[in-house]
Amino acid sequence: MKHQTDTYNIIGAAMEVHKYLGCGFTEKVYQDALAKEFARQGIPFKREYPLQVIYKGEILDSTYIPDFICYNKIIVELKAVQEIEPYQQAQAYNYAKVAHMDVALLINFGKTSLDFERFDIDHKTK
Repeated sequence: MKHQTDTYNIIGAAMEVHKYLGCGFTEKVYQDALAKEFARQGIPFKREYPLQVIYKGEILDSTYIPDFICYNKIIVELKAVQEIEPYQQAQAYNYAKVAHMDVALLINFGKTSLDFERFDIDHKTK
């Protein structure tokens, strides 16, 4: 599994936020708190950094903005919902794939226990 230590650190920071805040806040509150926790733990991150989509070799005018890019190689998408939907899983996966990142983490603060999914990106498939 690629970047296992780094993903472990990110999930640990998210668990710390969830332990302190619990569930019931908006995604933005968790994003603010997680940015503080990343800084406290020395986890390198970019927050809401716009990325471009390349379609058949051409850069599109549209950009997408993941919640975080950590360690310059892991996309982190946050949710604060009761249940993760398939389109949210696809969003995290596709953000990482288009950005040529190796891993995407989808972290959900919307339950009484932190919920997360890890997606390893295979850049060889189309």
